[in-house]
Amino acid sequence: MKIVLIGTTAACVLGFRADLIQALVARGDQVYTFALDFDVETRAKVRALGAEPVDYIFSRAGLNPFGDILNTYKLSKLIKNISPDLVFSYFSKPVIFGTLAAAMAGVKRRIGMLEGLGYVFTEKPDGASWKGRILKCVQVFLYRISFPFLERIIFLNKDDPIDLIEKHKLKARKVSVLGGIGLNLRNYPYSAPPVRPVSFIFVGRLLAEKGINEFIEAARLVRSKSDSATFLMLGGLDETNPGGLSLSDVSKLVSEGLVDHRGHVDDVAGWLSNSSVFVLPSYREGVPRSTQEAMAIGRPVITTDVPGCRETVREGVNGFIVPPWSSEALAEKMLYFINHPDQIEMMGLNSFKIAQENFDARQVNDRLMSYFQ
Repeated sequence: MKIVLIGTTAACVLGFRADLIQALVARGDQVYTFALDFDVETRAKVRALGAEPVDYIFSRAGLNPFGDILNTYKLSKLIKNISPDLVFSYFSKPVIFGTLAAAMAGVKRRIGMLEGLGYVFTEKPDGASWKGRILKCVQVFLYRISFPFLERIIFLNKDDPIDLIEKHKLKARKVSVLGGIGLNLRNYPYSAPPVRPVSFIFVGRLLAEKGINEFIEAARLVRSKSDSATFLMLGGLDETNPGGLSLSDVSKLVSEGLVDHRGHVDDVAGWLSNSSVFVLPSYREGVPRSTQEAMAIGRPVITTDVPGCRETVREGVNGFIVPPWSSEALAEKMLYFINHPDQIEMMGLNSFKIAQENFDARQVNDRLMSYFQ
């Protein structure tokens, strides 16, 4: 079978689709991977996986209808030249415009996957802005146009199809819930967590919707009651985002000794291994990869009662679920682990078992490839 995968960045192809590509190639499929920013190095890495990299042009953000129409036409030409049996698109814009381009190219089979509903569907403590409401209406309208051209639309959690398809009465032929894209678990071996001092780790971009402000405020609350804990933030800055922390914000937090910030790191697994408890107070996710990584290594999790995040925690078994936007509730659960350090390893082992059962990329890709048959 000849299969086209349409995503966004080369980093996403290599970071999130490598195992799927290898599995498809191993069963004899011819795979073409479309991305917006291939360079010499990333093209070579994709070819080493057994696939063929293909460049295409699209605006990842922004809403320029004329530009999007033109780029969809150009994309359809690229697809038609390959003449695939199946086009699989993932992420919002590829699902919308990649699907339409595949239909224009005459491809009979088209499957899409949304790994979360994104910013415009994320509830915020101060409500949605007028711009956010307009963008949501536009996005729903585009899904309404594109979904009928899909033979199947795949979500990672059970809340997303309710919030998108049911609430907005969209037409979709088949809807599936995958439950997370999974990990190569061999890259995340279990290790016993350190408990003296208890260290809490946040992994993600330093944005409001990822819960970074609640993490910082919870750290401050915990420090006012106990000095026997450390707080580590891994993730890059996005100062162009209105909800992003600035370099001066982070520098001030580090200088006062409240948190340690190491920015974007390649060895996330190593940092997780040296931490006690994983914390993600996000406002909405698909099924967060960072949480899956922490669980695979054997770390208890504190996360929020929102779509995607609640999929990862069994309350009191491998961690705790707290209300979104509540630094007080988050601090309370952090203090629980400080006062009950024996629970860190016990809950971490439960996280490890859940990850083995649910987040093995081989099993996830087998389910995904069954849709391609």
